[in-house]
Amino acid sequence: MRGNARDRRAGPVLVALLLTTLLAAGAIGFVGCAAAGSTAPPRAGSPIATAASAPLTGSVTGPTVLGYNATHFYTINATGGPAYSSSGVMIGNITYYISLSATNLTKVSMSPTKGALINSTAQFSSLTVSNVSETVTIHVMISSVYLDQNQSINLTYDVLVVKPYTLTVTITAGPNSTILSFMIDIYLDGSYAGDYKVPTLTPSEVYTINWLYASAPLSAGTHTFTLEIPTADKGLVTFANGQGSYSYSFYITGPAPDYTLWIVLGVVAFVAVAFISLILVGGRRRNRGRS
Repeated sequence: MRGNARDRRAGPVLVALLLTTLLAAGAIGFVGCAAAGSTAPPRAGSPIATAASAPLTGSVTGPTVLGYNATHFYTINATGGPAYSSSGVMIGNITYYISLSATNLTKVSMSPTKGALINSTAQFSSLTVSNVSETVTIHVMISSVYLDQNQSINLTYDVLVVKPYTLTVTITAGPNSTILSFMIDIYLDGSYAGDYKVPTLTPSEVYTINWLYASAPLSAGTHTFTLEIPTADKGLVTFANGQGSYSYSFYITGPAPDYTLWIVLGVVAFVAVAFISLILVGGRRRNRGRS
């Protein structure tokens, strides 16, 4: 009887212990599973890597023709690639690298040759050329980088270096007042070609304009430069002809005629005549032999 009482009292105790053990084990397992499957949130301010929404693209812009010893700025820009997130936010770095090639690079340079392109903001690099007629090629390598992702593109831009046309004209200020600085517009064959800044002129001052025009070779024939003083200054400043506009014409000779075709045709004709003559002479000799 006593043994049965002990057994009855021990039963609930064992059940309670078993349930407590099972619940504890389940809780530990649940916590372990939750810990294994959880992902810690990113720290505030840290970028989240995402695929780029657009490929890397870039451009180089600037004049395609420069005169001797000229210096001019060229614009370099780029966007896209790994340095930009899919939402268009810059999360990495874009860098450009410049090199030059030409037949003669003496006194030819560009600066800077390396720089960062941030948030699609263009950068400028200055090209200086020499007094040699040639084509200078600007090579630009652009790299877009984020963490271990890297994409690059290569661009080229050709600049023709030529001996510029020189235009020299004098203007004279009126005798009664000082003329503040102004711009003179210049046209070539009716099309806008550029402008020239005239400094402030004192009364009756004579000023000489020396304007250099760099252009790809002009076609053969007559061409005309026309200079125009602004309407507001006409009458106060005049050219040597006493007018507010001045024109200067010049002639470009054409290339030497190419006689190659005519020479070839002449040789062909000569050979043909000689061949016919041989046939005729040979025929006469055979006829004489028969007679």
